[in-house]
Amino acid sequence: MILSDRDIKAALAAHKIKVEPLYEGALQPASVDLHLGSKFLIFRNTAHAFIDVREPIKDLMEEVEIAPNRPFVIHPGEFALGVTIEKISLGPDMVGRLEGKSSLGRIGIIIHATAGFIDPGNSLRPTLELHNIGNLPVKLYYDMPIAQIAFMPLSSAAEHPYNHGHKYYGALEPQASKIHENFKKSS
Repeated sequence: MILSDRDIKAALAAHKIKVEPLYEGALQPASVDLHLGSKFLIFRNTAHAFIDVREPIKDLMEEVEIAPNRPFVIHPGEFALGVTIEKISLGPDMVGRLEGKSSLGRIGIIIHATAGFIDPGNSLRPTLELHNIGNLPVKLYYDMPIAQIAFMPLSSAAEHPYNHGHKYYGALEPQASKIHENFKKSS
């Protein structure tokens, strides 16, 4: 079950979810609008021939930061990691589902490849997996509405919520993949 605007307000008041900052007018009928932050990670595709999922990829990415009135241009076929301005915090009995804004989807901007799920207990600024599947470059601006998050209660509180010690817990900037950590655990 997805929370309605009325239930989102109640969950905010009960501290089951936090959205910081919560912009005036961001509360929608069944979601909260999120806004684009100023930091991005882009691939340095001229320095490497491939990505090895067993190795850290930090040196494969370069940080770009835009000024409030300067656009981030994403060209057709390009992929970049961004971040929301809002920090989302979820209690152990709530999950979040990140979705794109339909107006951006209609011009070819996808805001997540697969990571649209926010686990119970997490507290972070969601990393956006931005991809332009359209035919023309698109200018994205700091503080523009970029995504929306819907909230769903769990049948009971998670026994082991996603908290300190997990890979992406507490992220405040775009996070490069840490898939290599999965191989160290299973080795």
